Amino acid sequence: MALSADEVRHVARLARLALTDAEVEALAPQLSQILAYAEQVGEVAAQDVEPTTHPFALRDVSRPDEPQPSLPREDVLAAAPHAEQDRFGVPRIVSEEG
Repeated sequence: MALSADEVRHVARLARLALTDAEVEALAPQLSQILAYAEQVGEVAAQDVEPTTHPFALRDVSRPDEPQPSLPREDVLAAAPHAEQDRFGVPRIVSEEG
């Protein structure tokens, strides 16, 4: 299936591409070859194979959401760079003015 220059220009417009006449002439045989390859793939496609969205049979691989005990507050605060009054201490980023 050979594409005409007008068909290449139409595809270029759909893709929002500005092509020169020289580019259209160079791309026409390349796009025709790509379409021929796609047509060959369509001819070879197996009729007895069920369509898939993914090549591997994956199921939900996430674990169930089960509550777990958290670390003791003392251990977490001991690992913090700065803690004060049972909280993380962080530098002030907002001034008290205004």
